[in-house]
Amino acid sequence: MKTKSLFITAIVSLIPFSSAFAGEEALNSGDTAWIIVATALVMVMTPAGLALFYGGMSRYKNLLNTIAMTFISYCIASVIWMMWGYTFAFGTDNAGIIGGLNHLFLNGISVNSLSGTIPTYVFVLFQMTFACITVALVLGSIVDRMKFSSWIVFAALWVTFIYCPIAHWVWGGGWMGKMGALDFAGGTVVHINAGVAGLVLAQVLGKRSGYGKEAMFPSSITLTALGAALLWFGWFGFNAGSQLAADGVSGSAFLVTNTSAAMGALSWMFAEWYVNKKPTLLGIASGVVAGLVAITPAAGFVNLPASLIIGLVAGIFGFYCVAIVKKKIGYDDSLDAFGVHGICGLWGALATGLFANPAITEGAAGLFYGNPKQLWIQLVSILATASFTAVGTLIVVYITRFITGGIRVEPEDEINGLDSSLHGERGFEITF
Repeated sequence: MKTKSLFITAIVSLIPFSSAFAGEEALNSGDTAWIIVATALVMVMTPAGLALFYGGMSRYKNLLNTIAMTFISYCIASVIWMMWGYTFAFGTDNAGIIGGLNHLFLNGISVNSLSGTIPTYVFVLFQMTFACITVALVLGSIVDRMKFSSWIVFAALWVTFIYCPIAHWVWGGGWMGKMGALDFAGGTVVHINAGVAGLVLAQVLGKRSGYGKEAMFPSSITLTALGAALLWFGWFGFNAGSQLAADGVSGSAFLVTNTSAAMGALSWMFAEWYVNKKPTLLGIASGVVAGLVAITPAAGFVNLPASLIIGLVAGIFGFYCVAIVKKKIGYDDSLDAFGVHGICGLWGALATGLFANPAITEGAAGLFYGNPKQLWIQLVSILATASFTAVGTLIVVYITRFITGGIRVEPEDEINGLDSSLHGERGFEITF
């Protein structure tokens, strides 16, 4: 009996030794299943959630054009990501600036390749959905007045030369990640990036015909509210999925994402109610998105009380920028991509530097947890992203203009509406 016990003890003692030789990475079916679902959730955000959200806010004569631009953004980014976008973002690091060409057309990746505990193919698809929605967010600043053909060229160039480098800086082994910048799911990579790009493109295009002189009513607040609900739903994959595992941090990210969104809706609604004396459904829907944007960089790093504060401030900031600042400055950001995504993304990135809690993710500590340096790192990452995006987008705009011979639609087409003039379709049957 004693000999048998010694034999069993010896075998058991070899198990961790054998595991070490097998390597730390091993496929985890639970993690894989969750990230596949999360990828599907984020996919729904672009051609469904964002298309309806933006489409409903656009004028009735441009509804289909807005949805078409959202759809085509997803298609363009999907193809580019598989051909060269992924390798530029996640290929072998080159001086902290850009990924190498080792994964061009997904070269070197097979069905057995792993990224952590999930198949690399799943990781590639998950990251693809981020590229897709980021470029689609940009068009919120310029609906009603950009050529469809020019948007196609712009989107392809922008994903390649603006989105991919910034994704590499933060998530692909680039200089910003090495510096210690915290961006759990895309405060800088997605929202500041898209918001600043939208503002630059809107300024180059100029204001819409009749802007500030005639009413520009949304085509359907109902569609916008439905789109916001789908975005909210998909955002759980966006944020909780960014942990790339089915674990406690993913659950915490899920929780704070929902809380911040709800708090953002409440604070926007009450701010609007106080200033304009009426709580609007558009304001509530916009507040949801503002809260979601702000919690995105912080989702895997902050606790519940922090998410309440982040959402509260995001709703107020978002309303103030959209309802007051934009009117005073006079820029024409059609659907407030900069006011909601740019500004609230900036707040979220800074808030991460304030509220990052090492009890949630080890090693991630903000100012209020004894690490004031993190706030400075976050500020540097914000300024670097905004500067690169602004200059880079401007260059991409002028290259697009050179290729297509102009980026703005003809005045007659703009007046008649882009649904009929560019697509030969109508979103609504209007009778008088």
